[in-house]
Amino acid sequence: MTTASLRALVGELERRYLNGTFAELCRIQSPSGRERRCAERVIAELRALGVSAQEDDAGAIAGSDCGNLLARIPAQDTPGFGGGERLGGSVVHREGRDGTCVLLCAHLDTPPLEQQAEPVLIDGSWANANDGVLGARSKAAVAVLLALARHVRRAGAPVDVELLFTVGGERALAGARALDLSPLQSSFGYAFDHASPIGEMVLSAPSRFRIEARFHGPSAAGARTPQPGRSAIVAAARAIAAMPLGAVDEETTVRIDTIAGNAGPGALEERCSLVAEVSALADARAEGLVGELVERVYEAANLPECECDVDLTVERSFAGYRLPASRPAVQAAETALRACGFEPERIASSAGSDANAMIARGLQIVNLANGIEHSHDGGERVSAGALEAMLEVALALLAAVASPSAEPAR
Repeated sequence: MTTASLRALVGELERRYLNGTFAELCRIQSPSGRERRCAERVIAELRALGVSAQEDDAGAIAGSDCGNLLARIPAQDTPGFGGGERLGGSVVHREGRDGTCVLLCAHLDTPPLEQQAEPVLIDGSWANANDGVLGARSKAAVAVLLALARHVRRAGAPVDVELLFTVGGERALAGARALDLSPLQSSFGYAFDHASPIGEMVLSAPSRFRIEARFHGPSAAGARTPQPGRSAIVAAARAIAAMPLGAVDEETTVRIDTIAGNAGPGALEERCSLVAEVSALADARAEGLVGELVERVYEAANLPECECDVDLTVERSFAGYRLPASRPAVQAAETALRACGFEPERIASSAGSDANAMIARGLQIVNLANGIEHSHDGGERVSAGALEAMLEVALALLAAVASPSAEPAR
């Protein structure tokens, strides 16, 4: 399938629908834990297409007001995909090629926000109209999946398609980690969850560990004989100062997520907590750094000028992965990208995605770049052209999966 034929498949109505849906989704607040309104909009849109979406019970586990959504659209013979003839003006439903089914996924949530951004189209790009969070990375992927469902219902597809909308993506992939994989018929799939130029494919992503330390110092408030100042806040600060922070090497980062304490008038700072995160492509490297951070915490708590008690917990947020380039999912992605005029680039990500959670449980997911751009002030923007290109890539994926023996178009 050539770039020209893909552009012909995605007509002007589909492009308007895609951009309009994206703008509408951006106006719906859906920070992690409050995805219900966005989920209801997705359910309603799919229902209008004659597609039912099943909601699981992962919401309670993920700390969300709704669960993950899964919808399935059977393959349809259609001349547009070279799959067969239309009979009596309608497409013929059938099972995908050799029972082939492909999963496409996106997450419904955005990072926590104070104010939802109003999306505006500026010089062909969707951008923030105020200081809120546009949520472009997640909302663009959701809009593309809905546009793909609309196109497939109208024009058919050569393979069965499963659409997965997860919750808790910004909460250490909580929805994907809680997902029951047994209803899925797909053996592999794709996510559009990497904010970088279209053409990049994430073939490796890091493991992440979360370390929470809670320091408890003696309080002098109201004491008849105040003890020498031993501050929990000082202990936490000393621990942080001794930690290796930032980009430790090309594949490893350590960061402080939060630090909080009490410093009431006239009282010693008796409580303080910190949360640190360690990310590394090499699991052993991550575990080694976690051990080093734990040592720094205990050393600071035992300093004579601090001498605090400390409670410490360590948990793995998600496991890292390295996806071999020889896997069929990767090969199909490269074929699809070339068919759309993009030269594939295999990259390593410094962040996790739903792919981490699913690959750890045996389902291979290739995370594809979605063309999102970040401005110097942290804002998000995505061009209308990038949105449309994402849809073209998604359609090309279905064709590539249906014809795995085809030589990649160069």
